[in-house]
Amino acid sequence: MSKVIASIFLALGLVIGGFFPGYYYYQAKLNNNSVTVKGLAEMNVRADLAIWKLKFVITGNELVPAQQKITSQAAEINAFLKKQGFSNNEISLGRIETNDLMANPYRSNDANASRFILSQTITVRSNNVDLVEKSLPQTDSLIAKGIIFDSASYEYPVSYIFTKLNNIKPQMLEQATKNAKEAAYEFAKSSDSKVGKIRRANQGVFSILPREQAPNSFESQQIDKTVRVVSTIEYWLD
Repeated sequence: MSKVIASIFLALGLVIGGFFPGYYYYQAKLNNNSVTVKGLAEMNVRADLAIWKLKFVITGNELVPAQQKITSQAAEINAFLKKQGFSNNEISLGRIETNDLMANPYRSNDANASRFILSQTITVRSNNVDLVEKSLPQTDSLIAKGIIFDSASYEYPVSYIFTKLNNIKPQMLEQATKNAKEAAYEFAKSSDSKVGKIRRANQGVFSILPREQAPNSFESQQIDKTVRVVSTIEYWLD
């Protein structure tokens, strides 16, 4: 076997394998008649669970009227969600959180400031991600009725989650292994060798990424995602 340069880096284009895009690359090195390669597999998936948090806030100088108002608004939001098509099992109501500004030693001395700030969160947990996406813009009708949503949670109110990663792991590992072996064959050609059995393997870490990778884009904010794994495999060379 001819002497081989210590390391070779090669990037190959798309290969057909049922994944989009499915391709491989390798970092190969000759060491004790073996070659180490990396196989990449990617699969496009769609979120199957949505968690939508609607946190709303009211202020007031009298505690009891403020509690009555936030309870009324909770009923209004619940009715809105039912109208959108969500069931009771998908809707949960959190406890009322009360902040008494008079109990804050660092409070403002503004005489016009309300004493109490009350907030509550209604959470929708649904497998119907399309319904959540469709209903999200409709919350403007609640704002028109005077319901104020917490600004911090209103910017990113929904988390879209892919829960079936374990179901696709075997298929993706099979594809990553196939791609890695193709890389090993490519290396073997250049070194007048033949690819033997696997010496050792590392399946790699599965990553769930946003399908549209734009600046400040988060995987949890997109229904469509891409799952990626890079497996490292060392083959014997004959």
